[in-house]
Amino acid sequence: MRQAEIDEGERQGVTTSQSEENRKLCQELKELRRANEILRAASVF
Repeated sequence: MRQAEIDEGERQGVTTSQSEENRKLCQELKELRRANEILRAASVF
């Protein structure tokens, strides 16, 4: 019920859509960091 109030703008906080976007961006950041680590390791050879 609290989350619904936040989503409707009746209460301050992080909306469901913002939370989903944050989760996706965190996943993307994790993947990019892993890719960078792999590329750095490959450049050593």
